Amino acid sequence: MAQTELYWDHYIPLPKLGPVQAKVTVAVVALLCFINSYDGEFVFDDSEAIVNNKDLKPATPLSNIWRNDFWGSNLSSNSSHKSYRPLTVLTFRLNYLIAGGLHPVGFHVLNIILHAVISVLMIDVFAILIGGLDYDEKGWTVNHAPKTSLLAAIFFAAHPVHTESVAGVVGRADLLCALFFQLSFLTYCKAFNKGKESNARFSVQWVVVSLALCAAAMLCKEQGITVLLSEILRTGLLKRLGLMSLGGLSMLYARWRIMGTGPPAFTEVDNPASFEENIFIRIVNYNYYYSLNAWLLLCPWWLCFDWSMGCVPLIKSATDWRVMWLLLLWCVLIGLVSQALCSPDSQRRRTLTLGLVLLVVPFLPACNIFFRVGFVVAERVLYLSSAGYCLLLAYSLGQCCYRWIKYKVLFRCALRSHQWRSEQSLFSSALSVCPLNAKVHYNVGKNLADRGNTTAAVKYYREAVRLHPNYVHAMNNLGNILKEQNELSEAEQLLSKAVAVQPDFAAAWMNLGIVQNSLRKFEAAEESYWNALRYRRKYPDCYYNLGRLYADQNRHVDALNAWRNATMLKPDHSLAWNNMVILLDNTGNLGQAELIGREALKLLPNDHTIMFSLANVLGKLQKYKESESFFLHALRIKPNAASCHGNLAVLYHRWGKLELAKKHYELSLKLDPEAPGTRDNYNMLLTKLELFCKKNV
Repeated sequence: MAQTELYWDHYIPLPKLGPVQAKVTVAVVALLCFINSYDGEFVFDDSEAIVNNKDLKPATPLSNIWRNDFWGSNLSSNSSHKSYRPLTVLTFRLNYLIAGGLHPVGFHVLNIILHAVISVLMIDVFAILIGGLDYDEKGWTVNHAPKTSLLAAIFFAAHPVHTESVAGVVGRADLLCALFFQLSFLTYCKAFNKGKESNARFSVQWVVVSLALCAAAMLCKEQGITVLLSEILRTGLLKRLGLMSLGGLSMLYARWRIMGTGPPAFTEVDNPASFEENIFIRIVNYNYYYSLNAWLLLCPWWLCFDWSMGCVPLIKSATDWRVMWLLLLWCVLIGLVSQALCSPDSQRRRTLTLGLVLLVVPFLPACNIFFRVGFVVAERVLYLSSAGYCLLLAYSLGQCCYRWIKYKVLFRCALRSHQWRSEQSLFSSALSVCPLNAKVHYNVGKNLADRGNTTAAVKYYREAVRLHPNYVHAMNNLGNILKEQNELSEAEQLLSKAVAVQPDFAAAWMNLGIVQNSLRKFEAAEESYWNALRYRRKYPDCYYNLGRLYADQNRHVDALNAWRNATMLKPDHSLAWNNMVILLDNTGNLGQAELIGREALKLLPNDHTIMFSLANVLGKLQKYKESESFFLHALRIKPNAASCHGNLAVLYHRWGKLELAKKHYELSLKLDPEAPGTRDNYNMLLTKLELFCKKNV
């Protein structure tokens, strides 16, 4: 298995560093390239996998991560993506516990550190793949290609295509998968560290450890299983081959059982080529996707966070000029394979063969051959495959000066990493790369809306709907903004179309109900709300809005029941609790209102709106002291609440504490001079004080 020192290695224009120096150098390069993403936000898929994922919360049982998918959905659900990555979710949960909440810095820092560690370990992986497995007299691994392995590791550490995996927190799955992939491979190689006289023997124990690490890689991301294929392709003896094959088949069987209801269901917009009925066109487009992935490795200047929804139009005929790219790809691959198989130079054959294996094998789960995947191109799936490319690139540049490439790649890597620091810069950067991608326009619009710029958001949502007329999420969000802008008719049209396209879109049904309620189409609104609840039974916000509809119709009992359902499903639903108290107060059920208010404050002890409503109820019940206490507590939380000062003044007015009433009337009017009723009450108080003063005189 050992090789002599490679004849081209000393031509590479790098100093020959010791093992520790080489690893420190690679770690520094990896850190410098991605360190500017350490204080980035949670962006894009981070929202679903981290911010909205209940499996990260300490209150959620730890066992849930073994039953749910990467996004927190139960694996048995038809809507689950079947991405079973419990070890990755476990690291997210640890980040959450250590930081005491959803603070993105800790998540980003760990990703950067993982990338640096993986880049360092790549030196050992490349050394074995290029120069073979050899040991000195002390049992230490001998690197027969120190410069080539260092150069390849530097390329890997600095490749801009890794930005999505490193700067995007959900890329943790790719990082952990790569780490365990490396450890499994290096442990497998450990099985042969028996000294020079035992070349035909190997350690079964190390092979078992390698299989366990492979299983860990697969529990971080499905791609991890491919390490076994990489090892099997290097395995010679039947016993080793049997062990690795048995372990791999066992893992595949276990993974299939875990999927429960079968493979995930994707839509045509996710991967349009896979829905093409013409097999020839489907194959041509798959191969075009491969050429795009190859181009991203070769020239990573053209990067985008999402490649679906029209970003890559389908090739419909053989006359499409893009066919030349897939032909070029296969010409290059055939040339490399022929050199790997037929070159008289054994060192060249070894390097090209193992480089191609490392390039192709980790990419196999994403190639659409074995099963349909939910994307057109995804930069994150190239994280491991890029190692094979970097190895081939280092070999190709063995006698070439690479310095000008190095500086440009480092610059591009730093720029792309900076773009991943926030959703605003990430989504905006994609507009020039994929202007036909409806999802890009949707995400730019969503980011603008989240930052309060709804006027600009409308433009991008409209463009997303124009590019993809059945884009239900864009229609839903655009409808919501138009609703807030009182463009109710257009909002109703958009939301009606959204639920017609996707009848089980519960959020769109609820939003349609809100619009119809505003248009006073009460029957239609009620039907829309119940449709939403049919498709999503546990939907507290829908029950809340249904209660508002019933309240508008003076169906008070129905309203209270709806709000009670909302609080049962979501005990901290402040608006539902508050509306119950207000409705009971307005209908004269003060005793019940008091009970509901006290129950709410047990769950939400610092909710100033509920304190305010309960204080009003207690004031009407002439429990002045307790009412005053709640008003003052609410004002400590929100001191500039004009209505709270005004109602506290009314309480003091009734209570006979006229000077305190005067003080809080004045504070209320100072904060809101147009506060309804406050000016009249204040004038009445002044008249009363004036009469009181005259009487005393």
